[in-house]
Amino acid sequence: MALDHFRIDDRLVHGQVVVGWGQPLELGFLVLVDDVVAANDWECELYRMGTPPEMEFLVETVASAAARFGEFQARADAGMLLTGDIATMERLTQAVPSIASVTIGGLHHRPGRLPCLACVYLSDDEAAALGAMAARGLRIVAQDLPSSHAVPLDELLRKRCA
Repeated sequence: MALDHFRIDDRLVHGQVVVGWGQPLELGFLVLVDDVVAANDWECELYRMGTPPEMEFLVETVASAAARFGEFQARADAGMLLTGDIATMERLTQAVPSIASVTIGGLHHRPGRLPCLACVYLSDDEAAALGAMAARGLRIVAQDLPSSHAVPLDELLRKRCA
């Protein structure tokens, strides 16, 4: 089992992650990686409240997640690691080169972002960062739920240009 799912979603912990992914994949733990959230007890508790009691919830910085990665991989239960942005996931995948696959869940509209899918908008810098991650060998897809079609990065970027 172990930590097999790596997701970027700007809403962080919400129903789609906890119910849509957590239940079908029978996740036993969720690791939120965010340097700002990890430094704020109130935010940690807020996200913890959105996690069901049967799912262990951990908040880590990029550095602490990288340091504990072996521990997460050694667990017998299934887990998901979640970041709220591409830059954080990029830093983590550089620190932990064994991460092979990343799923984009939701990156919503903001100034400077162009639409790729209904729930995925990317800026030029974000598209370039994803391209750089893919060039390092990561498989990157956009996918709402485990049962929905996974859109490969090249297709996602083509849709952005359309």
